Amino acid sequence: MRRLTFVILFGLTALVHTRALMAQGTGVSFGVLQTDTSQPVDITSDNMSVNQEDGSALLTGSVLIIQGEMRLSADNVLVVRRAEGNGIERLEARGNVLLVSGEDAAEAREADYTIESGTVVMRGNVLLTQQGNTLGAEQMTVNITTGNATLSGRVRTTLPGSGGN
Repeated sequence: MRRLTFVILFGLTALVHTRALMAQGTGVSFGVLQTDTSQPVDITSDNMSVNQEDGSALLTGSVLIIQGEMRLSADNVLVVRRAEGNGIERLEARGNVLLVSGEDAAEAREADYTIESGTVVMRGNVLLTQQGNTLGAEQMTVNITTGNATLSGRVRTTLPGSGGN
């Protein structure tokens, strides 16, 4: 698993104090090295409403979506089917979104997961936790195929103290 290294943390410390770099975004790793986006997507929820016209489904109440090592939970998720009608194109999660991959976790107000590209875009008070370190931003884009993530929009971090060492 890729992890946030000291070099990245040192760079983020400088980033917090440099507005020009902050506007460009910050790259980090997220979760397992690779998630196979061809794996099935398992979805559970309290309720589901299906739109017969476009094949979309609105899931509400304790929604949990699992694909390989990745777990996505939210209050509500809209499942959008591919135009061809075979398979899922994207998932639009809203409210108390939590994305977990391996030991890494990210929280946000909303997230959109495009299945084919393996991209998750999280927006609204994003909080990423990795090995006791935290990063915050307004938006985080994760490529779950590569494990790469980019944070943008007032990126902030909290680094642990030396603990007397």
